[in-house]
Amino acid sequence: MKLKSKILLSILATSSAAFAQTAPAPAAAPAAPETTVAYNVGVVSQYRYRGLAQTKGSPALQGGLDYTNTNGFYLGAWGSTISWIADASAANKSTTYSGNTELDLYGGYKFEKLGIAYDVGYLRYQYTGNDYDKTAASTTQYANANTDEVYAAATSGVYTFKYSYATSTLFGYLNSKGSNYMDLSANYDLGNGITFTPHIGRQKVRGTSSSYYSGGLSYTDYSATVAKDLGDGLSVSFAYVTTNAKSAPSGNFLSNSSSYNTAKAAVVAGVKYAF
Repeated sequence: MKLKSKILLSILATSSAAFAQTAPAPAAAPAAPETTVAYNVGVVSQYRYRGLAQTKGSPALQGGLDYTNTNGFYLGAWGSTISWIADASAANKSTTYSGNTELDLYGGYKFEKLGIAYDVGYLRYQYTGNDYDKTAASTTQYANANTDEVYAAATSGVYTFKYSYATSTLFGYLNSKGSNYMDLSANYDLGNGITFTPHIGRQKVRGTSSSYYSGGLSYTDYSATVAKDLGDGLSVSFAYVTTNAKSAPSGNFLSNSSSYNTAKAAVVAGVKYAF
């Protein structure tokens, strides 16, 4: 009996060792994805960019996508309905302008050094079908509205400073290459998914200090935005936007029609869904 028992125990031990070697190992935690693609769609009560109305006070549909890599590189596209190009036709009654969509294409690189987050990149504003440069007035006033900018930003804590430089003419203004925009903003977390973002920016427009432009088009814009994250990718926002731009000659981006001042103060409400 003792000999048989020893033989049986030996067989069981051998079988157990073999099973342990061939059993699958516990599943490892999934690795973080190297790349991500995110989408967003939304609507705003009016589209304001750098303080100026892009839709003459009317609502705008907007949406975009962003590709990011864990190594810091990113690409993106964002679009919005606009009316400021067509609105210029009302001021320049002898000319009709085309272009009702803005498409922004951008790419860059983000990195961190000594506790400061940096972001450098390139941005193309594509106003599909615009014909500013094909009008009779273009030889003295307007160029194609499509604009190219390079930018650099630095974030420390809640504060972000950004500098953008136009490598092309700026938003359809002849001889405006080299214009720049500097802005400072903060992002305060108030809890419960609520953020508060104050902002100040300075748009310097080169080549517009002529009699037609009444001393130039440079100006400063200010805004304060409160946003609420509602969960599941949905958020709402309310912003007060204003500028120090004075009433300008009809036909430029401060007053694209005789009846609407695009630089006046406004409250903008928005809803966005990200997925």
